[in-house]
Amino acid sequence: MKKNDIVELYIDAMSSEGSGIGRYDGMTVFVPLTAIGDSIKARIVKVKTSYAYGIIEEILTPSSDRIMPDCKSFKQCGGCVYRHISYESECKIKQNKVYNAVKRIGGVDMLPRPIISAENTERYRNKAQYPVADTGDCGFYATHSHRIIPTSDCLLEPKEFKAATNFLKKFINDNKIRVYDEKTGKGIIRHFYMRCGSLTGELMAVLVINSDSFKFEKELVNGLLEVLGENLKSVYLNINKADTNVILGKECRLLYGKEYITDILAGVKVRISPLSFYQVNRTMAEKLYNKAIEYVEPDGKNILDLYCGAGTIGLSMAKRAKSVIGVEIVPEAIKDAKINASENGVDNARFICADAKSAAKMLAQEGIKPDVVIVDPPRKGCDSEVISTIANDFKPESIVYVSCDAATFARDLKLFCELGYKLVEYTPVDLFPRTSHVECVSLLCKDTQ
Repeated sequence: MKKNDIVELYIDAMSSEGSGIGRYDGMTVFVPLTAIGDSIKARIVKVKTSYAYGIIEEILTPSSDRIMPDCKSFKQCGGCVYRHISYESECKIKQNKVYNAVKRIGGVDMLPRPIISAENTERYRNKAQYPVADTGDCGFYATHSHRIIPTSDCLLEPKEFKAATNFLKKFINDNKIRVYDEKTGKGIIRHFYMRCGSLTGELMAVLVINSDSFKFEKELVNGLLEVLGENLKSVYLNINKADTNVILGKECRLLYGKEYITDILAGVKVRISPLSFYQVNRTMAEKLYNKAIEYVEPDGKNILDLYCGAGTIGLSMAKRAKSVIGVEIVPEAIKDAKINASENGVDNARFICADAKSAAKMLAQEGIKPDVVIVDPPRKGCDSEVISTIANDFKPESIVYVSCDAATFARDLKLFCELGYKLVEYTPVDLFPRTSHVECVSLLCKDTQ
């Protein structure tokens, strides 16, 4: 097989990134925008030792899972990967994705509970971070590139976000503001960032700039107020002058309104700052938290919540628990967590600003013995030292692991099992419909055998 060969494939599986998988002469071929059950002709675009990449040349027999995509940018944008198949089929793929990772990487052959599917597959995101093109257009990167694909209206986001990005394009062009160029490091505007409270309707806008100052601050605020109205509660500048792919810098400067917006999640009033972590799908996060509460059984227990963000998951259990300790590395998130506890009348929660590894060691040295440890790490999963400290020093009766990446969860699961824990139950939860991502919440207990 070589580049530009045309081969016939039957798509019988889906990769973790959402590409269809076919086989040809012993080679695995990954083809995006396909569906399980498709028979296709594919043009080979890249060949490796044991696998290859292709693109659709012709669909010979379409899968019964196929539907008509409802987004003009779908084939170019790197956000959604499943707008061409039914949502029922997408959920089956995600269920299998989590199961296969747990079996293959984690070494545990246990079926998950049925996936908790989304109530709504559209307009569910409460956050978007847009790279800005030199035309002033906001959009999203094409798959595996930094080529910006402008979007006419992203169906995952509130319509207010599009009103804001339309304004920004005109604002940039009218004021002849130079957009940041990754290659040269020159230019002012890098990203535009929107957040909203899904229940409250409150909006926050953040402009990320490659400068210490911005002479159009008043014009920016007035223009955003004109298009977004009284729901706009907060406008920030974020300063990021680093030569990096990281979107946000550490410095935020408030230009208008409050330092935060608010939302309500699992009965907890939540304060959200620009740098605070908050689940992007509030409705489905609530379902995930309810499953976590079921696994934790918090009544009368001491709970340690690692990677706690603004404290939402721990605070949702605090009134039933004996105590909650939350740990997070982002100072702004810890500040929000403390205020969230106060405003919700929670007086049995303590929050520590530190990385999970350092905090875990510190608490272990204090002799803290939590009954349950909750971990909700970033996509890279837990540090091995954190896992060791949890298992060997804290020795909780149970661990509840919330994961946004099946592969790193399965890797960490294997380590926990080697240290005396066993997987009791796990449940996929679809917080990100139409994308390749899926969350999972699991219960691990001490293996007494």
